[in-house]
Amino acid sequence: MSVPHASFPDRPAPTPAGATPRTTQIFCASTLYGAATLAAAIDAECFGPADRRILLVTNNGATPELSPAFDSSPAFAHLRDRFDSVLSWNAVIAPFHPSGWSPRAGDQPLWERHLRLLWGLGEDRIELAVESIQVDPALAICQIFGGTPVDVYADGLMSYGPTRFRIDPLVGTRVRRLLHLDLVPGLKPLLLTEFGVEPELVPTDAFLKVLDTLGDAAAAAAAEAPRTEGGALLLGQYLSALGILSAEEEEDLHLRMLRGVVRLGHRRVVFKPHPSAPALWSDALQREARLLGAELTVLDTPVLAEVLYRRMRPALVVGCFSTALLTAYALYGLPVARTGTGTLLERLAPYENSNRVPVTIVDALLPDLADGTAVAERRRGMDAAALTDLVRTVGYAMQAKLYPDLRPTAERFLSTRLDSRTWRYFKRRRIASLALPGVVPSQLAFIPRNATVRRVARRARYLKRVVRR
Repeated sequence: MSVPHASFPDRPAPTPAGATPRTTQIFCASTLYGAATLAAAIDAECFGPADRRILLVTNNGATPELSPAFDSSPAFAHLRDRFDSVLSWNAVIAPFHPSGWSPRAGDQPLWERHLRLLWGLGEDRIELAVESIQVDPALAICQIFGGTPVDVYADGLMSYGPTRFRIDPLVGTRVRRLLHLDLVPGLKPLLLTEFGVEPELVPTDAFLKVLDTLGDAAAAAAAEAPRTEGGALLLGQYLSALGILSAEEEEDLHLRMLRGVVRLGHRRVVFKPHPSAPALWSDALQREARLLGAELTVLDTPVLAEVLYRRMRPALVVGCFSTALLTAYALYGLPVARTGTGTLLERLAPYENSNRVPVTIVDALLPDLADGTAVAERRRGMDAAALTDLVRTVGYAMQAKLYPDLRPTAERFLSTRLDSRTWRYFKRRRIASLALPGVVPSQLAFIPRNATVRRVARRARYLKRVVRR
């Protein structure tokens, strides 16, 4: 548990007897986008006053030793002044990976004592702000600082879906609120509502102001992007790394994006690849662009998509289900189109995969690149009310045990809105297992909720296994 001596902050003087302890807020972030969300929340006074604010940086990359953390980028200098100190979680737990390490239950008090000494926290009252509380490193940090109040912040679309795993009540009941960006106006996040956690919006104006400062800092990094307005922007995601698509299928997805925008009349195209994506994909796009007579610019330097929105004001932004699509749509008012979501809805497994709700939102809300008329008219899919019911129905199908109160919404939606278009968001086996409308006759819908029937079914399955042996 030792770290280099240089990482130790100055030790505070002990709190005098009877004095009110200091308040230290610890903000955990793994991306520049997440840090920008925190900075906007601080600027908008979403957090109360504190004697000290610490940014705890976690590098969750597959090989963090080879990819520098976001706080080493020039743009981060514009966020640095919100925090009194910036510390590294990777340095504390080295050589373990942040996503794969958590303290043993019996060691949690020892770790808290160690970190209070290491970070000079003394007897401070701690407040935590973390992302992705269901998994490490956020979960590990919350467990170490047991009993401290927790705020969860979300900068992506996953907050609109259900909690991925059942969270220990000793952690979940400490969450005070969910801070999130208004990426889908009118849609309320489902995350952590099983603990009665209420969502709170990070003001859009504050977030855009922070992004403007990052855009100024990163302008040099995006120098190869067109300065004039217009052109189409393609967003890569590297879905093959998640095992959703093969490398060949993802390369073909990018090629379809390019062909689609050229078919709509765009001859100047900018491709923003995922930082970890193979360079070969860009080569294939360059060859295809030459065949199509299009001018393609590939951004080799990692840069936030929002920097490009501000710099080039693209005539169209195309992606699969990237959060940046909704940022362009909701925060910047840019024309957008999606492609490949139908394939992903089929491929995502298991059904409760945390990407399902983001894919569902993008598919249901944004126009398909193949529908030129819908793209040109900037046609919206479902309205806010229908989208809310859809997301809650999908959320119930994903995590029925965590959200039993959503069953009436799911039954109503599936009884009235299930058709050839909306079936794509569900799996027949999952709907049948929950005895929801659409697969099981209504007179049999009582079965999953009848304890006697369930007990008989379990006994029958057990006897069947015994006979097979």
